[in-house]
Amino acid sequence: MSGESIYLDYAATTPVDPRVAALMHEVLLKGLGNSSAAHASGRQASALIEAAREQAAALVGAPAGQLVFTSGASESNNLAIMGTMEAALEIARDAHVISLATEHKSVLEPVRELARRGVATTLLKPDSNGLVDAAELERAIRPQTRLVSLLHVNNETGVAQDLALLAAVCQKHGVPLHIDAAQSAGKLPLSIEGISLLSFTAHKLGGPQGVGALFVAPRHRGHLRAQIFGGTHERGLRAGTLATHQIAGFGLACQLAAQSRAAESIRVATLRDQLWRGIAALPEVQLNGHPTQRAPGILNVSFPGVEGEALFMALPGLMLSTGSACNSRSGEPSFVLRALGRDSQMAQSSLRFSIGRDTTPQQIESAIDQVSRAYLILRATSPANPAPLDDWNDPEGTTHVGEAGEARLGTWIRLVARVRDGVVEDSRVQVYGCQHTQAAAQQLAQRLRGRPLSLLEAGTPEEWRVAVAAPVEKLGRLLIIEDALRALSKT
Repeated sequence: MSGESIYLDYAATTPVDPRVAALMHEVLLKGLGNSSAAHASGRQASALIEAAREQAAALVGAPAGQLVFTSGASESNNLAIMGTMEAALEIARDAHVISLATEHKSVLEPVRELARRGVATTLLKPDSNGLVDAAELERAIRPQTRLVSLLHVNNETGVAQDLALLAAVCQKHGVPLHIDAAQSAGKLPLSIEGISLLSFTAHKLGGPQGVGALFVAPRHRGHLRAQIFGGTHERGLRAGTLATHQIAGFGLACQLAAQSRAAESIRVATLRDQLWRGIAALPEVQLNGHPTQRAPGILNVSFPGVEGEALFMALPGLMLSTGSACNSRSGEPSFVLRALGRDSQMAQSSLRFSIGRDTTPQQIESAIDQVSRAYLILRATSPANPAPLDDWNDPEGTTHVGEAGEARLGTWIRLVARVRDGVVEDSRVQVYGCQHTQAAAQQLAQRLRGRPLSLLEAGTPEEWRVAVAAPVEKLGRLLIIEDALRALSKT
């Protein structure tokens, strides 16, 4: 499968199902009116929306009238959390909200915003497998607790919480429970029993981006305040003209997901297990998250001894994530994996593989091969495998070693030079760092050969920028090359 680009990022977004795209195209070509209008074109749009509402509600086992359309799970989460707590604060200023430290940022940021406004908040810590301890949740509930907000399936690790158990705890204390089901709707069985609010979205299950929904239990309707104003749409909970074509596509995507869920979950889980068996054969790799209590399509693995960005960039044939899609470009270690007890290096060196509708066993085998080759190559020059110097024994020469940086801080370099008569005869380098640091250090090792030890130069940041196409923000990191060369010259 040489040259094929393999998509393994379904947890970030799924390609739109061709049947969904065809329906959306058909709806757009109808030129329908505003669904709020009373004329025939408006009524036709309204009928399509209500049909889609039935389809989406059926996916999560809810009556259609209890579903509010939104722009996606992030908006649904904000409406659920901010809308509930604003209503609670109208009654008492000491309202309290509980969530989990490994939630999606569209949950954590609203909770943090509430904290900035003086609302009491509790972020539970998961166990080392990413699961919520029901007893710990029960201990955290206070008389003032007005909402518990939790992910069903974690978007980075795929760990699935026991919804029935957690809902029973909340019901016992009369506390509303909000569930973010963005990663589980259409993939795992769902029940709204004991749940007051549930968020999900179209683009995680073969539908279009930009549309989602929030289930609101009747008992909670009066305890929720709108967050977008400007009309009475969606029963007064979400103002704005409804996007008929997107909602129609969402509805069909939900119907298709419901029809295929059982068989597709088995197929995808089989591919995930195939992928893990291949990767588990590599040295020291570590599975992140509970080994069995998980969604079928997500696999998160840490690769010790290598720098995460370097590994990611060494896999141009694979489209995957170094963390959550909302965080994958930051270069920071995953806060989810840190909360599970992984150190910075293990968290930073993780890859998230997510499998979906078009993934094949052949693609999985290709992914195993690509990951294995890239990982073993990077480990061969990492601190995890110190280079042997036995073959450098030379009675007429000396070996000089210079190190700088620390792997735990993201960059480490070891330069080794064999020197005879004051001239570098050969040189080697070990690197833990991004691909630009790797490339610049390898170039330096080549430049040292044949040069006097007293006249060694690392080059300038501008030279590195041009030679290895390093972005400006990386140049400070490359200064560690100078430190390693300076240390080598002094040995």
